[in-house]
Amino acid sequence: MMLAVAASTDYFEHSRQEIAPLLPAAPGRVLEVGCSSGATLAWLRARWPAAETVGVDGYEPIRDVLAQNADTAIIQNLEAPLPELGRFDLVLALDILEHLTDPATVLKGLVSRLNPGGSVIVSVPNVGHVSILADLLLRRRFQYQDAGILDRTHLRFFTEESAVGLMNTAGLIVQQGVVNGLSGRKAKLFNALTLGLFRHYFAKQYIMLGTVSGNAQGSVNWRF
Repeated sequence: MMLAVAASTDYFEHSRQEIAPLLPAAPGRVLEVGCSSGATLAWLRARWPAAETVGVDGYEPIRDVLAQNADTAIIQNLEAPLPELGRFDLVLALDILEHLTDPATVLKGLVSRLNPGGSVIVSVPNVGHVSILADLLLRRRFQYQDAGILDRTHLRFFTEESAVGLMNTAGLIVQQGVVNGLSGRKAKLFNALTLGLFRHYFAKQYIMLGTVSGNAQGSVNWRF
């Protein structure tokens, strides 16, 4: 799928440093699919100078910038099989699977590229956010927007359960994750007053660390 997105500087140059708590020690090879300009790969390359980075995106105009930020830059349909690139210690799919018609198949393909002991970090938006629920309950409205959880280019929607389920379908177990959305003052106050019982309703996004394991999926240790 060749994503049609607005050529916004913020969109393409945002580095996803919130994944830091989930990163492995020192991966030798890193692949990011749906990497935009490769800002996150550039940040990781600065963190691990010896690592080889590969970025894959579907937006042709960013090819030259991506080539500066990643050791290997590939522009192609994100739902098409990747070329032979070898295996990787870390694979990233950040804010991209919700844009695809068949995210499970794409994720399975990425898992097949892992080295033994490798890991995958995935982020998806949470459609169970309080703002979405309030619109449904109070206004009976589910209205697409130019950006955010209801971005009009999103083809799939996730809650905590279905996000983890997507990882499981691809053969991954999620033991750790990061929740985005509790950074605002009101959200923090409400979370404190309700003893954290409703904090998942303030989750704008789930970031999950997945590994291949023979164990069954258990509860996830979420970092808020």
